[in-house]
Amino acid sequence: MILTSQKALEILKEFKNKEKDTGWMVEHCICVGNTAGKIAESLGLDVDKAKALGYIHDIGKGIGDFCEHDINGYTYIKKLGYDEEYANICLTHSYLNNDINCTAGGFPEAIPFRIEFIKNHKYTIYEKIINLCDLMCKKVTLTLEKRLIDLILRKGVHENTIYHIQEAQKLKKDIDNMLGFNVYKLFPDILDNE
Repeated sequence: MILTSQKALEILKEFKNKEKDTGWMVEHCICVGNTAGKIAESLGLDVDKAKALGYIHDIGKGIGDFCEHDINGYTYIKKLGYDEEYANICLTHSYLNNDINCTAGGFPEAIPFRIEFIKNHKYTIYEKIINLCDLMCKKVTLTLEKRLIDLILRKGVHENTIYHIQEAQKLKKDIDNMLGFNVYKLFPDILDNE
């Protein structure tokens, strides 16, 4: 079943007043969806799909243990009956380059399903866009550099931090190359956003 951006937003907003969320997760997901929509539009992709994927990518943070939010989100979206690609974004959004260790905040718990899925999954252009947008958004769209500093300040420096930063920069460069210009040009206020 296809998940529209409107329905994804409705599902996301159900978590707005839940005890686990102070509104940050919802606002972050809205920013990721809207940012992804602008990038998708510039690439001639399905804007509604990009927005929907962005809106639900972190939905698992409203369900259970934060460290397993990717798996929780994947399971939740599958239970709702949506197509696999919508569940997949919950798993793929935190890991670059099919590498479970290419993530912010240290190494995740070695859950065999997650390791195998990330290692063997062929990332779509939409998943790559959400990867980048997740690394550019708080409640507003930031430069990748500002957001990576924010993640380091909140999560600390880990053994994989430099690797993650290098791969995040490569991902941005890949998206820039697809666009034919710096992605920041799509967001006129990005340099002033905090």
